[in-house]
Amino acid sequence: MEKTYVFGHKSPDTDTITSSIVMANLEQQLGNTEAKAYRLGNINKETEYVLNYLDLEAPELLEKIDDNANVILVDHNSPKESVDNLENAKIQKIIDHHKIAFNTSYPLYVRTEPVGCTETILYKLYQENNIEITKEIASLMLSAIISDTLLLKSPTTTEEDKEAVEQLSKIAEIDYEEYGLDMLKAGTDLSGFTIDEILQLDAKQIDFKDIKSIVNQVNTASIDDVMQMKDQLEEGMNKIIEEQDLDIFMLLITDIINSNSQVIALGKEAKLVEKAYNVKLEDNTVLLEGVVSRKKQVVPIMTENA
Repeated sequence: MEKTYVFGHKSPDTDTITSSIVMANLEQQLGNTEAKAYRLGNINKETEYVLNYLDLEAPELLEKIDDNANVILVDHNSPKESVDNLENAKIQKIIDHHKIAFNTSYPLYVRTEPVGCTETILYKLYQENNIEITKEIASLMLSAIISDTLLLKSPTTTEEDKEAVEQLSKIAEIDYEEYGLDMLKAGTDLSGFTIDEILQLDAKQIDFKDIKSIVNQVNTASIDDVMQMKDQLEEGMNKIIEEQDLDIFMLLITDIINSNSQVIALGKEAKLVEKAYNVKLEDNTVLLEGVVSRKKQVVPIMTENA
């Protein structure tokens, strides 16, 4: 049996890393013994907290794949977010909860659902295939759903996510609210990261129609603490804008406690933020109250007003 690479998007978050591990395990249980989880970048501190809690190693770093290699994509389907030579691969399956951004010349298995987290879909797949969800797998799934839905507070949260959290917390024997808050807080610790690393932690190229954009999101328990680095962050953002010829770079500094986001917007199309949210940028920044979801509260609104 040929090797199968299982991986999520670049700038990996907790959903991408855990989904890679969980999907590889599901494939192995279904008979694909050569399925193996990989990552496309360094893990963040939130994910490090999860792996340390479960005493697990991070998946192996993948820089490129062999021509005609079998791959399974989780938590993404856009080539821009994937391994650089994805066009040389044979995509076997895609499991994702984002908008469709791909096309192929051949048929493949695709499972995308409008839920808050890829792991919610994987939870269903385990059930549908009568595969036991172990305590370890349940803990991985639970961690990712908590992460992607900000403890079920994000507008991306669905009833299916809530049901999955309820059942998985029982299997994992975890008080998900206490564990989840500790996990989210661990992810807000930016000490030890350079400015360049912060600007790459969760950066996604998401073009708003013809407007070339990067939207990066950083979670925090204190917006003021992150804003103390504003000058350095703007310097780094301007460097990326120039290098990648961007029209706008949006940095969302999301308060996980109060569910707001301070936005720093730079680039020649930065005023699109003002149009989209009916606000006024002051010194390149504005507080967007109640905005915590890039996928549901930023991308569609910015695209609609582009």
